[in-house]
Amino acid sequence: MFLQLPRRLLLAAALTAGAAMPAMAQAPGAPKRVVATFTVLADMASNVAGDGAIVESLTRPGAEIHDYDPTPQDVARAQAADLVLWNGMGLERWFERFFGRVSNVRQAVLTEGVAPIGIGEGPYKDKPNPHAWMSPTVALTYVENIRKALTELDPARAPVFAANAQAYSERLRAVDAKLRERLATIPAERRVLATCEGAFSYFTRDYGLREAYLWPINAEEEGTPRQVRALIDTLRRSRPPAAFCESTVNDRPMRQVAREAGVRFGGVLHVDSLTAADGPVPTYLRLLEANAETILRAFGDGQASR
Repeated sequence: MFLQLPRRLLLAAALTAGAAMPAMAQAPGAPKRVVATFTVLADMASNVAGDGAIVESLTRPGAEIHDYDPTPQDVARAQAADLVLWNGMGLERWFERFFGRVSNVRQAVLTEGVAPIGIGEGPYKDKPNPHAWMSPTVALTYVENIRKALTELDPARAPVFAANAQAYSERLRAVDAKLRERLATIPAERRVLATCEGAFSYFTRDYGLREAYLWPINAEEEGTPRQVRALIDTLRRSRPPAAFCESTVNDRPMRQVAREAGVRFGGVLHVDSLTAADGPVPTYLRLLEANAETILRAFGDGQASR
C-alpha cells in the first residue's frame, strides 16, 4: 500500500530537486589537458594543477628552448590540448609561428605582470631578458598566472587550484629564504657570477651578485673571439673563484675562458630545462637549489671540475 503525499509536499520536493540540479551540473568533469612550451613551466603547472589537469611539456628534458624546431607531432599535441602555457618575453622565438598553426586552443603568457630586466648588449639590447623564472620571487607571478589560467579553463576546480597554488608558493618562498641565507655567505670580493648565457639577471639581482657572461642570450653566434676576450678581461679584473656554463649549450668556450683567465670551471648550471626524473634537477625547486649548491661548492671548497 502506498501513501499518497499532499500536493503541496510533492510540489516542494520537486522544487528542491530542481534547485539542486545546477550544483550537480557544476561538478568537475574529466581533467583538462595542458601543454607548456618547456619543462620548467610544465613542472610549475603540474604543481598548481595537481590531479585537476594533465600537464605535459612540448620540449623534452635537456632541450634548448630559444630556437626549438617544433615537429608536426608537437602541433598535434597542442591542438589536442585545452590550454597552452608559454613564457613570452621573446624566449620562445618559434612559438608565435608555431601557435599560428593551432586553432581554437586557449593560451596564457606566464610573464604577464612581470617587470622585465633589459638585455644589456648585442642584437637584443634593451629587449626583456626572458629568464624571469630564475628568480623564485618572480616565479610567484608565474604561479598566480597559472592558477588564473587553469581556473578560467575549469572553474569547477578553482578551489583545488587555489589551494595547490598557495602550497606551492609557500615552498617557493622557503627556497628563496634558504638561497638568500646561503648565498649571503659569499664574500663581497667574490660575488661575480660568470656564465655562458646572460640568463641570471633576475637571480643575481635577487641575491646581490654581479653578472658576467659570454653572450647575452642564446642566439646564432656564441663564443666568438670577441666574446671570449671580453669575458677573460672581466674575470682577470674581478677574480671570482670560478666560471660556469648552462646545461643546454656547449661549455667549450667557457672552459677556454676559465683557463686563460686563471679561474676554475665551476660546473654546469641549469636554466632552460629540467632533467629526466632520475637526473640532478627533475623539478624547478630542485633546479634552484642545485644551482646554488654548485655555485657555493665552486666558490668555497674548490672541488668543482677543472
